[in-house]
Amino acid sequence: MFDYSGRFQRAFPYAEFLERYGSPDQRSRWQGFHDSVTLTAQQQALLQSFSRDMKVLVLAGTWCGDCVNQCPIFERFAEINNRIQVRYADRDDNPDLAAELTTCGGARVPAVAFLSEDGYLCGRYGDRTLSKYRSIIRSLGGDACPTGLPVENDMTAAVVQDWLDEFERIQWMLRTSSRLRQLHGD
Repeated sequence: MFDYSGRFQRAFPYAEFLERYGSPDQRSRWQGFHDSVTLTAQQQALLQSFSRDMKVLVLAGTWCGDCVNQCPIFERFAEINNRIQVRYADRDDNPDLAAELTTCGGARVPAVAFLSEDGYLCGRYGDRTLSKYRSIIRSLGGDACPTGLPVENDMTAAVVQDWLDEFERIQWMLRTSSRLRQLHGD
């Protein structure tokens, strides 16, 4: 059984991860995207309502465009609610974690493992969100399977919402867990 909790403890907070692994140009790109991420009042209220601690272990690479355009979103979430603890591990320095979090047979990033406060794996998500994949499919020559949903003009807003939906799903999993409810007496 993989020790996600131990790996979370050894992973780095956002700024330390970028300082350790990012070149000045890479750190600048991550900061630029971070600065562009905004959350609506409704999204902020949802994040503020989270009452269970959640640990989020992110396998990433500072060189990765998908990471640049997603990982700063997690930091925005953590800025709203300190119950969201995000730590980053470099894909190339952690081949065992990369092997554990493969997607479609590859060491793709970002790969996210959501953990309970006491280190149990609750879910995985990554490399790209549904909105991003829909956009890619449209660019390949049109929708492969039209959904009837309007085309999202603002990809960043759509990806923020996709990630927020997953963070929310995990939070409600944690909040309704009979084990954690017994532990917290609620």
